[in-house]
Amino acid sequence: MLRKFKITIDGKEYLVETEEIDAAGQSITTAPVAAAVPPVTTEAASAAASVETPTTPAPAPAATGDTTNALLAPMPGTVIKLLVKPGDTVTENQPLLVLEAMKMENEVVAAHAGTVGQIFVDRNQTVNAGDPLIRID
Repeated sequence: MLRKFKITIDGKEYLVETEEIDAAGQSITTAPVAAAVPPVTTEAASAAASVETPTTPAPAPAATGDTTNALLAPMPGTVIKLLVKPGDTVTENQPLLVLEAMKMENEVVAAHAGTVGQIFVDRNQTVNAGDPLIRID
């Protein structure tokens, strides 16, 4: 699935397109991805190097159960809302949960239609990128 975002950095606006991939790293969509990102200048690189990096969140407990076909966390963050429960029927691109990362709320959506089989996370739980979130059967 191709998504477009408008990002403002230091007063300059950039249009960025992202492409969703599956667990095997294969593109889910066939549309090409192009990102309008300026080249990093020496000044920008030195400014970025001087910024403190945030501390890494505590790792989430290991998921128990069958994590086959589970949606994986796209980034580290904290689960702030669960929008479904086991047994719910979901459609493709339906929001399943909200993940807060770097003070931004990011909706995690269903990759395909089905039934929620298992939820591997709880509200207010910290997750790392790649951790299983929800399995859709």
